[in-house]
Amino acid sequence: MDLITSLANPPVKHARALRQKKTRTETGLFLVEGIHHVGEAIEADWKIESVLFAPDVLTSSFARELISRLKTTPQPVSVSVMESLADKENPQGIIALVHSRHTQLSEIKIFSRAVALVSPQDPGNVGTILRTMDAVNADVLFLLEGGVELYHPTVVRASMGTLFWKPIVQAPFNEFIEWSHKGKHQLIGTSAKADVDYNTFVPQVPWILMLGNEQKGLTREQSSACDVTVSLPMKGRVSSLNLAVAAGVLLYQFRG
Repeated sequence: MDLITSLANPPVKHARALRQKKTRTETGLFLVEGIHHVGEAIEADWKIESVLFAPDVLTSSFARELISRLKTTPQPVSVSVMESLADKENPQGIIALVHSRHTQLSEIKIFSRAVALVSPQDPGNVGTILRTMDAVNADVLFLLEGGVELYHPTVVRASMGTLFWKPIVQAPFNEFIEWSHKGKHQLIGTSAKADVDYNTFVPQVPWILMLGNEQKGLTREQSSACDVTVSLPMKGRVSSLNLAVAAGVLLYQFRG
């Protein structure tokens, strides 16, 4: 293929448009940037529509091998075009346009440990929690009541490729609660006012750790839907932890 050097070229404009949520929603596509992330998408066998790469940047043998494994013919672009598409400085020279997936509650059959986030607002937190889930071998992520868009570029980047390997279900809160109770999963809520200290609590498999959003936490109604709520003791002046940090502490504590 000829090297694309114009920012007005249709494939380049198509890729740039995917920086917008509206276009991602309409097309069912999202951007995956960087050698590691694109490699994980390929390894996990996600459907890739197209790949743009800058030959002058993508020079390592690993990167070249990655290109050779693609089922679609990659499009070479100039360094300036790649820089116009990249979400960060010093891009690694490869961007893939990947088809999104939508997993339903009914598809989740057997698991041991999972996380449910209610209306998370920070895409970096969602990606980081996915990465932590991989570290402790948690199985499923549930995103309840909207919040962060799953395929936001920051979620994809912060997940460090875990997004391509963990089932992620987006569902209304009440529908999730009904499904969870039928499956007899232990719902573990989090609250600063909970009486159960996380250090003393032993979860029953299968369990789901449920956390509220960054600003408000779980509402009283959401907490009451849980089988138990646990607290993280705060010794200093701050009243709460970052959502991803709290999730990390609890996941490591409960991993068994």
